Amino acid sequence: MKRDFSIVGKPVVRLDGLEKVTGQAKFADDYNVQGQLFGVMVRVPVAHARIRSIDFSSLENDPSIVTICHAKDVPGARKVGAIKQDQPIFCDDKIVTPGDVVAMLVGPSEEALHKLRDKVKVDYEPLPVLTDPLKALEPDAPLIHPDQKSNLIVHHRVRKGNIEKGFEKSDHVLEQTYTTPFIEHAYIEPEAVIAIPREGNKGIHIIGSIQNLYTTRKVVAAVLGWPLAKVRVQQAELGGSFGGKDDIMNILAARAAVAALKTRKPVKIRYTREDSILESYKRHAYYMRYKVGFTKQGKIKAMKIDIVADGGAYASMTPFVTWRSVVQATGPYEVENVQTDVRGVYTNNPYAGAMRGFGSPQPIFAQESIMDEIAIQLGKRPDEIREINGFKAGSVTATGHQLLDHDVNLLTVLKTAVEKSDFSRKWQKYQQQSKRLAPMVSAGIAANPQNLVLGKSDLLEPEAQLRKGIGLAVSFRGCSLGAEGIDAVAAYLLLQQDGSALLLSGLAENGQGMRTTYAIVAAEVLGIDPQDIFYLDQDTHHVGDSGPTVASRATLMGGGATKAAAEILRRRLEDALRKKWNLTKDTEFIFKDRIVRVKDDPDRAMPFSEVCNLAYSQGVNLSAIGWYAGPDVHWDEEFGQGPAYFTYVYGCHVAEVTVNMITGEVYVDRVIAVHDPGTVINLLGAQGQVYGGVTQGAGYGLWEEISVDEGFIRELNFDQYLIPTSKDIGSIEPIFVQGNDPHGAWGAKSLGEPTLELTAAAIANAVRNATGKRFFHLPLNLEEILLEHKLYPGSKKRGSV
Repeated sequence: MKRDFSIVGKPVVRLDGLEKVTGQAKFADDYNVQGQLFGVMVRVPVAHARIRSIDFSSLENDPSIVTICHAKDVPGARKVGAIKQDQPIFCDDKIVTPGDVVAMLVGPSEEALHKLRDKVKVDYEPLPVLTDPLKALEPDAPLIHPDQKSNLIVHHRVRKGNIEKGFEKSDHVLEQTYTTPFIEHAYIEPEAVIAIPREGNKGIHIIGSIQNLYTTRKVVAAVLGWPLAKVRVQQAELGGSFGGKDDIMNILAARAAVAALKTRKPVKIRYTREDSILESYKRHAYYMRYKVGFTKQGKIKAMKIDIVADGGAYASMTPFVTWRSVVQATGPYEVENVQTDVRGVYTNNPYAGAMRGFGSPQPIFAQESIMDEIAIQLGKRPDEIREINGFKAGSVTATGHQLLDHDVNLLTVLKTAVEKSDFSRKWQKYQQQSKRLAPMVSAGIAANPQNLVLGKSDLLEPEAQLRKGIGLAVSFRGCSLGAEGIDAVAAYLLLQQDGSALLLSGLAENGQGMRTTYAIVAAEVLGIDPQDIFYLDQDTHHVGDSGPTVASRATLMGGGATKAAAEILRRRLEDALRKKWNLTKDTEFIFKDRIVRVKDDPDRAMPFSEVCNLAYSQGVNLSAIGWYAGPDVHWDEEFGQGPAYFTYVYGCHVAEVTVNMITGEVYVDRVIAVHDPGTVINLLGAQGQVYGGVTQGAGYGLWEEISVDEGFIRELNFDQYLIPTSKDIGSIEPIFVQGNDPHGAWGAKSLGEPTLELTAAAIANAVRNATGKRFFHLPLNLEEILLEHKLYPGSKKRGSV
């Protein structure tokens, strides 16, 4: 059903845009308090060791030191964690990864503290280092956390049908192994936080680059041994997060709070880029084994999937990340017989947690790669094999969820992307071209191998050297938290007598434009302009706990709460007008263009500001708290069955690339991104999500990788860790297939994470289409193009414009 919106779906400029582009926005490092001290971390250059003793004697009389904080200064919980409390605020018995902190020097000069931290003497006993997650569960593997009795963090299962019978009914069986690396969030703003003791018994005030304020409050309260009400957490403007300023900021806030209470002075911690990359958590590295049985017509009969996720040194969000993986590992395809096992394990590598996509980008790369392999083996196009197996209304997922309660738009987004990109014609053309030109490359290189090493290409025709390719990937994604946890959000809306309004949601603005989205929702209901709405500072003392801003739930859940609050106030305003004009209860009103009109009676109209003043004069409460709770879902952990999420979104990306067959460079020429986000609230914001997500996904596919040597990160700055810029991607074309979902504000669902998770798989399939070579690892190892020649010298930068 088409709705007549005044503002929703239009391009609206961000409410916080002006202050950000003019430099007025206040980020965490911009907060300074008179008399503040700084905290600088002390680490030991070892990946796994038992601490015998820590000696601070060389610093006892140093005037640069006000105090030194360590484990014995923690009055409450010494270890914290989202699910398992295995991560120490300060290490005092073991070091399990090089990012671990044994103490914090506190003083007035940050520069002086940096020079002193190497003077702390730590006596330790080195322990065996475990870096291979595939060996983590072997009987002789060193235990990262001996109290856990095992290196297994979590094991999720899905069991559907009979896997053996499924393979028996298959005409073909295909097995492949895929891997993806650790990924750095690469936010532009490193972590920063300040803890300010409040006078009397009022507790402590935390201000920082914090993604989830209520989680930080819980951690700080637990570490201090205080009630939640004594810990006030305020969010500064956030200079990027992508899921990365959660666990790490909880820990830093707790350290700052401990130091502030010990010194009775404000304590600030701000990380360098090296500190940030060293200690912060990463996207999980995955090892994925897929076995797929299918008929000669292309129908998948069975999938057996084994995944090992490297959780690194601490559990963090690994149980939740891998749960989403087990739900979605078979992709958006109806498969009768499924056996999926996903295990998260401890190692001495940097720990892994939440990052944009949250357990989806890894299996999407694997499942979409193997779908292309099935298509090629059967002589079909990739879009054909997906159409044969893709979800339709009434399909049953691998977890037994029959898709009946929302718009199942998978085939619609697929068809739209295929048509807009001319995919079928181009794919066949480039496939044939790749087969025809392959001998030319081999012959040209064989004629003079030295030219390849020198990067010369004059022996090849331009058509053979620069190959075109096109590829696609599709996905489905469960919206919001699903069966992961409690899914409810609060929003507070307060109308003023002049018609302006104050708004605040329990979800945090992390730079994604959420404040503008909520202002649009409230403005649409009340018939005013988003500029009339002023968003309050994010503060745990101002609105109720609404859970974390994760899982692309902000628009769906927070938008629903904002709409609920606005509708409460609208009904009160309508009652005030009914009282003034002596109207019946069934009288309908139109709120639009800052005017309130009686429907079918144009003579009865009043400016919105006057309506607010009227209601105030009648003693009407002009404030409301909207509450939006997701429908109940359930989950059978033993068999991995149940409606894991209450609704889903669908997407399809088509990538067009040019590959230099001599240098291995990949040019991303064009990406068409088709998504089903339900109803688009802010067109400008939705387009921005696509531009950012596609670019970030291209980095995942071509450039980005945190590599580890005996637990130590090799890339500690952006001169080594390569992220894409706007010039590294060609055209990006967002297309939205809007539906009529029953959930959210007018059916608005999720968009932020799906825009990233598809891109790497689409690029990988496009490069395969261009080169005729299969790829099993991210970032794409273009050395495989010429692997048979064993001549390509290689490069850290594996893709480029």
